[in-house]
Amino acid sequence: MAHRGWSELDVLLISGDAYIDHPAFGTALLGRLLEAEGLRVGILAQPDWRDRETLQTMGRPRLFAAVTAGAMDSMVNHYTAAKKVRNDDAYSPGGRSGLRPNRATIAYTAAIKGAFKGLPVVIGGIEASLRRLAHYDYWDDRLRRSILIDSKAELLLYGMAETAILSLCERLLNGESMSEIVELRGSALLVKQPPAETVLLPGYADLESDRQAFGVAYRLASEQTNPFSAKPLAQRYGERWLLVNPPSLPIQTAELDRIYALPFTRRPHPDYREPIPAYEQIKLSITSHRGCFGGCAFCAITHHQGKTIQSRSPDSIRAEVASLTEHPDFRGNISDVGGPTANMYGLGCNDPSSEAVCRKPSCLFPRPCPNLRCDDRQSVQLLSDLRKLPKVKHLFVASGIRFDLLMQQPDYFDALLAHHVGGLLKVAPESTSPRVTRVMRKPGPEVFESFLNRFRHQNRQQGKRQAVIPYFISGHPGCSLDDMIDVALFLKRHGLRVEQVQEFTPTPGSLATCIYYTGTDPLSGEPVHVPRNPKERRLQKALLLWHQSTSHNDIREALRLTGRRDGAELLDPLPHHPQLKNKPPKQRRGQR
Repeated sequence: MAHRGWSELDVLLISGDAYIDHPAFGTALLGRLLEAEGLRVGILAQPDWRDRETLQTMGRPRLFAAVTAGAMDSMVNHYTAAKKVRNDDAYSPGGRSGLRPNRATIAYTAAIKGAFKGLPVVIGGIEASLRRLAHYDYWDDRLRRSILIDSKAELLLYGMAETAILSLCERLLNGESMSEIVELRGSALLVKQPPAETVLLPGYADLESDRQAFGVAYRLASEQTNPFSAKPLAQRYGERWLLVNPPSLPIQTAELDRIYALPFTRRPHPDYREPIPAYEQIKLSITSHRGCFGGCAFCAITHHQGKTIQSRSPDSIRAEVASLTEHPDFRGNISDVGGPTANMYGLGCNDPSSEAVCRKPSCLFPRPCPNLRCDDRQSVQLLSDLRKLPKVKHLFVASGIRFDLLMQQPDYFDALLAHHVGGLLKVAPESTSPRVTRVMRKPGPEVFESFLNRFRHQNRQQGKRQAVIPYFISGHPGCSLDDMIDVALFLKRHGLRVEQVQEFTPTPGSLATCIYYTGTDPLSGEPVHVPRNPKERRLQKALLLWHQSTSHNDIREALRLTGRRDGAELLDPLPHHPQLKNKPPKQRRGQR
């Protein structure tokens, strides 16, 4: 600050992650964006929330402090699905855990308010975004109020927040007070009375007394996620109302290009002396787009980034790759070009009038929308151009691939297998039981089987030995032991090994979490089996790991409980299958 001649900050950002000046990290991106608009920005990365002097290091900011728990919900970051404490934190130096508090948004906000009396605090990031309404909390096993209420912050910005935070700063600089800014898109705040034409959700008192009211609240809120037609939402808390304004409009390509062209160093802060695992994973990767129209029940990406795909221009991506080749760690390999779903780059709705009023949570389930543009020419041309850039030896696509969409993208499929798979392709069928995939909002087993056959056929044609890494979830709502036995049999008969199982964790904001809490699908009204019993969850996990001898006792117990004699083949020696020659390495799966 002294070097820049600053006597005070305009905005102070507080993050639960280590500071990495890379566009994949929200704090760095917003900091660079505000700086580009002429604002004086300071960042406290993983500060000691118990030490007031640490928080006061850069003084009191003129406009507000902005708080985020980081790139993950802090409770997901700290605890496993079995509620055991994790021993590491990928977003901290040395992978050390314990450098951020539980419920970090609440703890940091309280600490900042203690350090700077009367300073407005704005909360955001994925933790605040997905907890903006009353939500079920798995770790407390109860309903919790909106995080805006519990944190006592003045304003919550949900979603990716670039547009919202720039508008907020502009209005404050023009003399408006925080209390006057009540209709900002992408924001939530407390009001005495909701405005007209607001969708009223069941109040918190109603939710506490009636679990099914939570499903009603989820359904009503899910109908107002389209930024082109959404109405504000309001939820009552005693004498006050939580007002959630409509989502921010999708960022256009030119603005997205401008954001990614900001002068990121793409490196951790020089004070760090230990590697940061999350940085090592993404430092040589490129984000080509945002958003996802898959609408999977267990995933909250759509609730945070939106359903509309927001793609950068090829020129912008080529410029970033060219810049990345000058990185000191670059050895000719780009580790990833993609987004939440790699093969959605450049896709969207062919009918703007339909898109403006669409309320469907997915463009792919239960079948692809006829208005969906699946043309893969843009993505194929982009990958071709990037492969030809000087100094680029290998260009990989490591982001997840939506295999049902890939079946409609023959040229992308060919290019992917020929040039961009490092021997292993990640796909996420999550289950192969039709009953379970219907609850998950995923394609059924016949689509996955067709994909496997085509993948293996094209690899043979290309003379390659490449394998599929399939991701599956155990303990998901709708999944019984009978269903998981069917899944295990499918895996064995198709020569697939799951090296690590994702145990379902109910995280705030997702449809699957609503089903877990209520036992009912809020969109169909149908009752759904929820595997809550620890023994059932253990047996489901063992069935997915059918090829491990340590699972056999649990598999025998599952077969005994269900009376499934046909599952005995799961205990036989492994059959010969080409896929099993390419044993995938152990992978740790990120937050979904």
